[in-house]
Amino acid sequence: MTRDEADLIVREVSAGWLDDPESTVVWAGSFEGRLGIRMRQECRDATTVWFKIGERTVGYEAYLLPAPPHNAQEVYRQCLVRNRRSWPAALCADRRGDLYILGRIPLSDLDALRLDEALGAVYQLVELSFRPLIAAGFAQREKSP
Repeated sequence: MTRDEADLIVREVSAGWLDDPESTVVWAGSFEGRLGIRMRQECRDATTVWFKIGERTVGYEAYLLPAPPHNAQEVYRQCLVRNRRSWPAALCADRRGDLYILGRIPLSDLDALRLDEALGAVYQLVELSFRPLIAAGFAQREKSP
């Protein structure tokens, strides 16, 4: 499959999500060579997922949280534990410690079903991880007298 064919598939599937009245996708667009969708979530207002078509894969990513100001070791431990059970996406930290969800689909396997699985994996990781990670890394600790 060529990059142009992959781009067309991602655009068509995104348009289908937008047209589906039962879908939580509320926005689609492009920015800096990436195609994006925004889906509503239960645990927070929305998550934006960006698709980047490469030479061999379609990568996807979603921002989850900034670097935790408190208890970072516990936050990153929870991410590693969660990654053991997650597929086809994983929780990752960038050089600043900000948390993202990342995944890849080989161009040879790209179709509407694989894109649905990817979007579902991102949705599920956000729903299962967001609140526990916020509680671990962003809750203010009470000071003892």
